[in-house]
Amino acid sequence: MELQKGKERFIQSWGAFGSSWGINRTMAQVHALLLVSQESLTAEEIMEELQISRGNANMNVRTLIDWGLVYKDLKPGERKEYFVAEKEMSQVVKKIITERKKKELEPMIKILDEISSVEGVCKESEEFCKVVSDIKLFASKADTMLDKLVKADSNWLIGTFLKMVK
Repeated sequence: MELQKGKERFIQSWGAFGSSWGINRTMAQVHALLLVSQESLTAEEIMEELQISRGNANMNVRTLIDWGLVYKDLKPGERKEYFVAEKEMSQVVKKIITERKKKELEPMIKILDEISSVEGVCKESEEFCKVVSDIKLFASKADTMLDKLVKADSNWLIGTFLKMVK
């Protein structure tokens, strides 16, 4: 397979995987393009390569910057903004975990805290509280585990992940 075809396939596949990770397809494609680009790219270059609008390119680049997956690359004498992706995969994984945890797990734990003590003393309220308590326990353990993963040494993180995948 030639390089250009490989890049296109990677960008399309990363985009499809992105929706499984909780981000939109175009955001994942922008990320993929910047990951495989040797040089930093402008918004115009991203637009042209992915055939997307300026607004779509800018919105997704800004979100990737907020996630810490993309950085501005300031070039002396240039007025245009250039963007480059974080290419250290352990950092990418940590940043994705952090954002997903913040957007999904932490709000769920907050809601479970709020509803964990419903009023009423009956079989139905006891069962409800038991189910909520079990979910809350699991979510809290997941939260703790993810915190440890994010704080862990990069070599340990990658090694552990590869062992789990095998």
